Amino acid sequence: MAVHEIIRMGHPTLRQVAKQVDPAWIGSHEFDALIEDMQDTLNAAGGIGLAAPQINVPLQIAIVHLPGGEGRYGEIPEVPLTVFVNPEISVLDKTAAGCWEGCLSVPGLRGYVERPQHIRVDHLDEHAHERSFEAQGFLATVIQHELDHLAGRLYVDLIEDSRLLAYEREFVQFGLGESCNPSFVIR
Repeated sequence: MAVHEIIRMGHPTLRQVAKQVDPAWIGSHEFDALIEDMQDTLNAAGGIGLAAPQINVPLQIAIVHLPGGEGRYGEIPEVPLTVFVNPEISVLDKTAAGCWEGCLSVPGLRGYVERPQHIRVDHLDEHAHERSFEAQGFLATVIQHELDHLAGRLYVDLIEDSRLLAYEREFVQFGLGESCNPSFVIR
């Protein structure tokens, strides 16, 4: 359908708490078009997750799609396109792990963030069905990153040590990812 501009840090929509979606709207032509546009935008940007606020639509909708296999994220399992509407996260295990995250709305930077590694997300899917999605490890990190956008948060808000924020070129040039485990980056 359409590829939208991804708004960047500094745009006020990224700092708003997104509005709940009326379940009656799910499945409408407008809703389906928005999901398709989000998917087209995500694919065009080369990312693995996108929240509606990132395309200046302040609604509680996020999508995640991990193609699986070996790539820039290391060896990861495939996760088909998953739509999260009005999601609520529950931390199932507070044990945290850190990784260098990036964001389509914060281009050119990487920052080290620690997050719980075992979560459950209760949400509506693209058919307005209630779902419960459990995730661990990398996938838990990806989902938390995307759902933070629905609360008006960016990964840079969660960096505990400002020395662990770098431009991408220096991140690669000085091997910063090698000094912190794991070496994957979220985009």
